[in-house]
Amino acid sequence: MSDDQRDDDFEGFDPDNFGPPRDDAHDDEVDDLDGLEDIEYQADADAVYDALLARVGEAAPQPRLDATRRAVELLGDPHRAAPVVHVTGTNGKTSTSRMIEGILRAYGLRTGLLTSPHLRRVNERIVIDGLPISNRALAANWQDIQPYLELVDSELGEAGDEPLTFFEALTVLAFASFADAPVDVVVLEVGMGGEWDSTNVADAQVAVLTPIALDHTQRLGSTVAEIARTKAGIIKPASSVVSAAQQPDALAAIREAVELTESTLAVEGTDFGLESTTVAVGGQLIAVRGTAGEYSDVLLPLFGDHQATNAALAIAAVEAFLGVEGRGLVPEVLEEGLAAVTSPGRLQLVGREPTVLVDAAHNPHGAAALAAALPTYFGFDKIVAVIGVLGDKDATGIVRELDAVVDEFIVTQPESERAVDADALAATVVAITGPDRVTVEPDLRTAMEEARDRAGSSERGGVVVTGSIVLVGDVLALSEDEGWNA
Repeated sequence: MSDDQRDDDFEGFDPDNFGPPRDDAHDDEVDDLDGLEDIEYQADADAVYDALLARVGEAAPQPRLDATRRAVELLGDPHRAAPVVHVTGTNGKTSTSRMIEGILRAYGLRTGLLTSPHLRRVNERIVIDGLPISNRALAANWQDIQPYLELVDSELGEAGDEPLTFFEALTVLAFASFADAPVDVVVLEVGMGGEWDSTNVADAQVAVLTPIALDHTQRLGSTVAEIARTKAGIIKPASSVVSAAQQPDALAAIREAVELTESTLAVEGTDFGLESTTVAVGGQLIAVRGTAGEYSDVLLPLFGDHQATNAALAIAAVEAFLGVEGRGLVPEVLEEGLAAVTSPGRLQLVGREPTVLVDAAHNPHGAAALAAALPTYFGFDKIVAVIGVLGDKDATGIVRELDAVVDEFIVTQPESERAVDADALAATVVAITGPDRVTVEPDLRTAMEEARDRAGSSERGGVVVTGSIVLVGDVLALSEDEGWNA
């Protein structure tokens, strides 16, 4: 997409005049009616998910763009219907994407957001104007695109290639849904990597890189530099690039991509950054130095210093997208956008008496952020961790990061064919912590009962569930069924 096309897509938007106020009472009434009506389409939405699951799964993405590009071409290029902010990295992608979306929506823009994976229902991945796509819209858009997906599958088969994968088909569905809505801006979270991820058929106006570390090494490369080169593949000609602080090898790879594409680069620590964060009720108060303004005493309703740095990255990304050089963001709008942000599955409270937190840390970098947040934001005198991991993850690295802050580990396994057997994982944990702090309980319900009992025996005990996004989703469902948060 040319600079002129980008300008045309966003022509006339005034970030200081962010639209008329909404009629909240009317919106609530409409939402209630829509919710009742949408129940009728639950089976149709389930059928969409079943059709996606019938394709090659997300654990085995195809390193290609041609298949997705062919599908969106047949559909009339819905990926070009709105300007794009593209987000990649190893950790913090979902939280940062949700913050970017929240701020842009506070500016009065109708937003589309694609994240992955989901915790409970596939609708969570495709968010339109702050709400998961309805069952009705999900099913209708799937019905619209299905003939085109089948055509591409046929063409791929004739060429001896695999059909569209789960994530490729989901990406096409998301673009079609955003174009149908329609939306003013799309925030895309990369599924895996960047260069050959199916979301990369879009030409992003702003490319955002969260911290890059070792993960998915069998797919992305064995070094941070290799992984960074793959992730930097989302950088398109003459785009604005915003990066978190990176390891030197990763930053060098990003700078090389910026130079090759004649883009601009803003890096955390040099061009913007988190100035301070203070623990507050329900989250933290942050002060951020942006690329275009300074913002103090902004409430972020999320826990963990890593979420504060994610917020600084999100603010810089929005500044780049809106083009507010010399003015900065409107403080009241920024505060509104961040105040409503949630990040399900990331240090999320799902139970009381005792406190139960879930955190989808599934690599050592994420586990380190979790370990740093627990003593700062929660006054636990005893922490019982329920842990389960998938086979392609660095279980040893995860446990090493948690070892210093966790008193007891209860080892279980997620409901996934890729889950590490509980006994095998327990052996890994014991090798690090010793046997006295480890219990094995493959059944998740029983593991959670044991963890809650042990944490509840202490005055300020807490349970932390981590190691796998699948495990977090299972515990969210269990919490809801048993009313832990009541």
